[in-house]
Amino acid sequence: MARLGLLALLCTLAALSASLLAAELKSKSCSEVRRLYVSKGFNKNDAPLYEINGDHLKICPQDYTCCSQEMEEKYSLQSKDDFKTVVSEQCNHLQAIFASRYKKFDEFFKELLENAEKSLNDMFVKTYGHLYMQNSELFKDLFVELKRYYVAGNVNLEEMLNDFWARLLERMFRLVNSQYHFTDEYLECVSKYTEQLKPFGDVPRKLKLQVTRAFVAARTFAQGLAVARDVVSKVSVVNPTSHCTHALLKMIYCSHCRGLVTVKPCYNYCSNIMRGCLANQGDLDFEWNNFIDAMLMVAERLEGPFNIESVMDPIDVKISDAIMNMQDNSVQVSQKVFQGCGPPKPLPAGRISRSISESAFSARFRPYHPEQRPTTAAGTSLDRLVTDVKEKLKQAKKFWSSLPSTVCNDERMAAGNENEDDCWNGKGKSRYLFAVTGNGLANQGNNPEVQVDTSKPDILILRQIMALRVMTSKMKNAYNGNDVDFFDISDESSGEGSGSGCEYQQCPSEFEYNATDHSGKSANEKADSAGGAHAEAKPYLLAALCILFLAVQGEWR
Repeated sequence: MARLGLLALLCTLAALSASLLAAELKSKSCSEVRRLYVSKGFNKNDAPLYEINGDHLKICPQDYTCCSQEMEEKYSLQSKDDFKTVVSEQCNHLQAIFASRYKKFDEFFKELLENAEKSLNDMFVKTYGHLYMQNSELFKDLFVELKRYYVAGNVNLEEMLNDFWARLLERMFRLVNSQYHFTDEYLECVSKYTEQLKPFGDVPRKLKLQVTRAFVAARTFAQGLAVARDVVSKVSVVNPTSHCTHALLKMIYCSHCRGLVTVKPCYNYCSNIMRGCLANQGDLDFEWNNFIDAMLMVAERLEGPFNIESVMDPIDVKISDAIMNMQDNSVQVSQKVFQGCGPPKPLPAGRISRSISESAFSARFRPYHPEQRPTTAAGTSLDRLVTDVKEKLKQAKKFWSSLPSTVCNDERMAAGNENEDDCWNGKGKSRYLFAVTGNGLANQGNNPEVQVDTSKPDILILRQIMALRVMTSKMKNAYNGNDVDFFDISDESSGEGSGSGCEYQQCPSEFEYNATDHSGKSANEKADSAGGAHAEAKPYLLAALCILFLAVQGEWR
């Protein structure tokens, strides 16, 4: 009996042990980890069926694990790709907004010029007939130069317009004094009296002011959209450092190695890693925000006194008004010119009558009715374009400082803020206890998750900071009605460029930088004002800026 009792006890213990062993084996199964690993296109032979000793792991916790060495290596590459994909998606969306708005503005401005030229040509043919046809190249040249300025920016608008009015005065002076013969030297003398005599009334002065301000604002605004597009495009290509890559692996896939395939990284944990990996991008924020503010200022000008649509749409009427002023004042103008330049030589009697009959200038301007005049270009209006862009600009402000949070808000990257206790904190499923660091390179010295060398700013980012800084200065000039000079950097030029069309082979893809800070602050001062930047990072950034500036200047020479 005793033996039977002992046997029964042994059987019970054996059964219990088998049950416990089965439960233990079941809990250590890696089937779900293996399934997800294979779903990413990886070799299933890399993944163990059950947990193994993790001494071989370099980054993930070295406990019992579902990850082989091959899995950790492939997960490292995958985490890097995942990060680049999410950042690119955010940046590409912003880049596409600026690219599409630039394209629409560019199309609108060019079509507006085409419409204005066609309207003037049609009106002057009907009004002045053969006389206009004989002198049409003068007006054609005017629009060629206006288009050249918009595309290439290498035209002095004031000088070009002064030249237009001087040439028009020469032509008209001959027409209203067709009984005389004028040499080229005499006509040059006539041109010198343009400013003094004001033969066209006040039209040239007003039109020069309106055209210069409107074209400067329009071109600068369009180029600003192109610069924003190009900056975002270049900065969106992120190349994580080895320290960043290790942190990304630990955040995204090391939880899988522990079998926690459904547990997402803690939001604050993700935030620290993103601020470390995107530290250089964070330094763009200060100049980016200044740039956006300057764009909004110019947008206000485009809606108001510098509205290129309100200048170009009636330009034919204004020029014809000037011509009528010359007709009305022709006797007084001629007398003063004859006094200053000397009496002209009369034509022979036979040629006088023929000349008068051929060039009689008695046409009076008859304006079109409003419904006959083109009122839009590219199927829209400047007001609608500006209203749309202003909204997008406001949304783009603080893009770079908010990028880490935006990435972590992606459900593929982290758990929501409300799930702070049941999330992956880099070691296990628990609350993340570290504070979130600030944005920008100088604030990463105390980042608990990513080791960042705060003494080495990214050269690409520094270039974009300077590009934004220079463009902001030009925006402020345009806002004040001052002309803006753009310079091509041949070694940076690309096929499409930041200009458009490239009809004149003068399409700059980037603009000349200089190290002058027009805002009076550096990117590091921005970081300091944003909160607690490390003072020791400033000399390194300043030195890097100086070295970069000297190197680039050497290339320009």
